Amino acid sequence: MEKMTSKVRVREILEQAKQSWEQQGQDALLVVIFEGLLKKKVSFPLLEFAAKEMALWIPEDEQLYVMDILVATKEMGSYVLAGMMLQLRLPLYLEESIQRACAYIVGGDQWYVCDIVGERVLGHALLTYPEKTIPLLKHLAQYSDKWIVRTIGVATHYAVKKDLSPKFAETMFRLLLSLSDATDSHIKKGIGWGAKTIAKFHPAIIERYRKQIDLRETKQWFRTKITIGLNRNKVAKSL
Repeated sequence: MEKMTSKVRVREILEQAKQSWEQQGQDALLVVIFEGLLKKKVSFPLLEFAAKEMALWIPEDEQLYVMDILVATKEMGSYVLAGMMLQLRLPLYLEESIQRACAYIVGGDQWYVCDIVGERVLGHALLTYPEKTIPLLKHLAQYSDKWIVRTIGVATHYAVKKDLSPKFAETMFRLLLSLSDATDSHIKKGIGWGAKTIAKFHPAIIERYRKQIDLRETKQWFRTKITIGLNRNKVAKSL
């Protein structure tokens, strides 16, 4: 597989895609993106750059269609492009973007789809619009789909790592703690990831919930992730 490392080359492909779109329509644009980017080895940062550039000239009312077709290819890079474009739509279309992200996550049916889209859409929404996003995440926690529940932990990891305020980090910890009885391995990894990150960056939150964490009802896998996070906090402080 050809590897692409140049932003200049990405710009050239995008310019070709734009010209094809203007002259022949959306289908021609999608062919250029598929052949020029998705079938090549392109880093996630370069794909995010491409998504930002595309969002500048693809009209808002056509963007969802373009994302749907790209994601339908099931190429890993398509989820980065779609995730980034949905992220850019969050200020105006927060709920719609989260709903579409969840549809991509369920349809993708792979852990990496959950993590790629979850971080870029739900995680960024939590970081930038916590008061609006947290109620949506609480609602998603009731879903039966394992990927939707997993993405709550993924979103928490992303937002806390990016400096989500302690107030909202604590709210998210309570939500993760309520999911600590999970038995599915994919859910456990996502929820545990979020809990571990909170423990690393906000050990005081963990101490406030120590009694609940130590209850028999709280599974050992959850407590183990907390311990790992606290140990990483100690290591970071010692450096």
